[in-house]
Amino acid sequence: MAIGDLPIFEMMKQRMQWLTARQQVLAQNVANADTPGYTARDLKQLDFGAMVERSGPALRAVATQAGHIGSPVTGRGQGMHPGQATGGEVIKKPDFETSPTGNSVVLEDQMIKVAQNQMDYQTVTGLYSKSLGLIKIALGRS
Repeated sequence: MAIGDLPIFEMMKQRMQWLTARQQVLAQNVANADTPGYTARDLKQLDFGAMVERSGPALRAVATQAGHIGSPVTGRGQGMHPGQATGGEVIKKPDFETSPTGNSVVLEDQMIKVAQNQMDYQTVTGLYSKSLGLIKIALGRS
């Protein structure tokens, strides 16, 4: 098993791909800020719960003695392909501020989203680096 095959790294990779795609959508919004009739867009958020469910087989609680309470997990990991991403669909986000030309892009809102997107990307890359460092320490290659 390669390091890149670990579920946590796969989830970080999907998150970084989603953040890259969102940056492109936000850039299109900014570029079309003066286009008549343009509606601001954004990406549907990634479903972290679905990513965790796809990352491996569902674990089931097992009652090993009569006094134990069993709570099997149902419906997890079914119906989704391991490589299938959730979220990422472009959705139109009409805003309450629409110009007389029908444009709904508010540059201040878009810049806030761009800054948040950048911070999220930096967080994921930092987490990725720290995770690699922990694996190297565990393997004795610090």
